[in-house]
Amino acid sequence: MTLARSTLAEWVGRVGAALQPLVDRLVWHLLQGNMLHADETPAPQLDPGSGKTKKAYLWAYRSNDLQAGPRIIVFDYQPGRSGSHARGFLGDWRGHLLVDDYAGYKALFTPDGKQDACVELGCLAHARRKFFDLYKANQSPMALEVLNRIAILYAIEAEGKDMGIEERQRLRSEKSLPALKTLHTWLLGTRSQTANGGSAAKALDYSLKRWSSLSRYAETGYLPIDNNPVENCIRPIALGKKNWLFVGSERAGRRAAAIQTLLGTAKLNGLNSAEWLKDTLEKLPTWPNSRIDKLLPLAPEVIEAFKRNRPEPAKW
Repeated sequence: MTLARSTLAEWVGRVGAALQPLVDRLVWHLLQGNMLHADETPAPQLDPGSGKTKKAYLWAYRSNDLQAGPRIIVFDYQPGRSGSHARGFLGDWRGHLLVDDYAGYKALFTPDGKQDACVELGCLAHARRKFFDLYKANQSPMALEVLNRIAILYAIEAEGKDMGIEERQRLRSEKSLPALKTLHTWLLGTRSQTANGGSAAKALDYSLKRWSSLSRYAETGYLPIDNNPVENCIRPIALGKKNWLFVGSERAGRRAAAIQTLLGTAKLNGLNSAEWLKDTLEKLPTWPNSRIDKLLPLAPEVIEAFKRNRPEPAKW
């Protein structure tokens, strides 16, 4: 039987709408933590009447793998890249937020006089990328030196990967903090001898201006070194855009984001996404709202353990 594309699209849209309560519940669980990754990626959206597309954005928020609790990725479809969308999603949430240097996040880290701000965490992978590009372009000895020093920091993280929070904090205190202090001193000395305006100066300035946020992770045993976890969740969507090309409408974008949230979270938790979706759609029509956690793409024991050991949202 040949089905019209409009019929198939309607079915997918109805699935997205039906699954929205599960997404809302995942958002609630996500915001119980005291540290989040955040990033955003453009998503072309059809602009009716113009024959073209306009740029919308898929914002992504990811849980912290270094703390106990469920692994969650939430995608939030919005018509633009304004920082107001991040503020609207996070609401009253306060904690450590790991982001790149996009200006739209900056208001989240500035107290407004009425409430405290979030605490900014910088992404060391972004800082490293500046020097990697510099070395790739002209084999800069300075860039190679920074890459080698950053490699030491990542080797320390690999050493502490399977440690508990307290043990990892001791490791970072003994090794990461001294290495970061030495790197900072070296960057300052090198910058004083580097002419303004060039690519070398820009790479150095990126790290030096954000040094507090880049090095803050090493003061704890539970904050991550970079934003790679959320970028890895976004990558399949970035590749997928080559196939689906554009979103038909803002409503369609929101429903697609709901489906991507659930399937992405299932993948993070080691579940078969297709099997989970089939089982959930069969149960959903008669499932009581009081047991909604049982339908989430999370291992039940993970949710129960998280409820018992949930960290208090950080207050700053």
